[in-house]
Amino acid sequence: MDSLVQIRRELHQIPELGFQEFKTQKYLLEKIAQLPQQYLEVVTWKTGIVVKITGSNPTKTIGWRTDIDGLPIIEETDLPFASIHEENMHACGHDCHMTIALALVQAFAINQPSQNVIVYFQPAEEGPGGAEPMLQWLKSERADLIPDEIYALHIAPEYPVGTVATRPGLLFADTSELFIDLKGLGGHAAYPHKTRDMTVAAANLILQLQTIISRNINPLDSAVITIGKMTSGTVQNIIAENARLEGTIRTLNAEAMNDVKRRIEAICSGIEASFECSISIDYGSMYYEVNNNERCANALLSFAEEFEGCNAYLCSESMTGEDFGYFLKEIPGALFWAGANCEYGLHHAKLTPDENLLSINANFVEQFIRSL
Repeated sequence: MDSLVQIRRELHQIPELGFQEFKTQKYLLEKIAQLPQQYLEVVTWKTGIVVKITGSNPTKTIGWRTDIDGLPIIEETDLPFASIHEENMHACGHDCHMTIALALVQAFAINQPSQNVIVYFQPAEEGPGGAEPMLQWLKSERADLIPDEIYALHIAPEYPVGTVATRPGLLFADTSELFIDLKGLGGHAAYPHKTRDMTVAAANLILQLQTIISRNINPLDSAVITIGKMTSGTVQNIIAENARLEGTIRTLNAEAMNDVKRRIEAICSGIEASFECSISIDYGSMYYEVNNNERCANALLSFAEEFEGCNAYLCSESMTGEDFGYFLKEIPGALFWAGANCEYGLHHAKLTPDENLLSINANFVEQFIRSL
């Protein structure tokens, strides 16, 4: 337990953004190099790592995936092991995820599994998305490293430690980033009639975007549009020539996603006409829904029901996004929520997961994989 806590804390101090996880990759490779290498094959891809453990009597290959990147968030935990990268934080639990994955590699390196096991340390889950290009690389260059089935976890602050929460079928939503840039005509605050004010245009656009969910999406469907950031202008006495909105779209089906985007584009066209400006839309990274294989999800729940220290819970779907969905689009598998017992939610600057989750989940996942 102490070694897992130490690893998690060391990883917590060095969060890095997607495809910039150089220190993280170096740290992970050094830890893996300290293990017995008899059963291991270690391959790097960009800032990610793939570790294959050869089984003693394999009939199939089991995959386990972890994400390794952090978020551009200034940490506010006041922990003695807080991030030394002041602008970044492991505010989504990827430090915990990596620690559990390292524990799996260690357990299988010391005590050979019967099945082949492949552990994927995947970069850029938070953006721009590492799962899809990693899969493309595997298919084109290392098809031998594609498993027959694959699993993953994500910490859940709202659940007690030991909770294994999942469901067959849809677990996480389709997601898309949203970036909208508005360009008008700036000028002196004393002469507004000679300008095209993009602060006012952006404010109107935000309000109109909120009508899409309430008036254009079937009430029996679920969808979310969140504008998390707005920037405009330079100083208080100059009318803003430019504005930018940054947000996210989440839906539980592809048809609703298409409807939301169609309405965003129509509303932006109206704003262009009303405020005599130009608008460009960028949907950024899109993540495919996390759709659990029924057999794999039920296997996780059944195993958790009998596992000491764990509590199986059949949860509802969530509007959370996760690029593990690209793996599940290609490979049967399942993701589960692992209880982390914290008052602050994911992506919060004060997220402090209960570190007891590390040993419980490392043991649970190891034994589950050995049972397959």
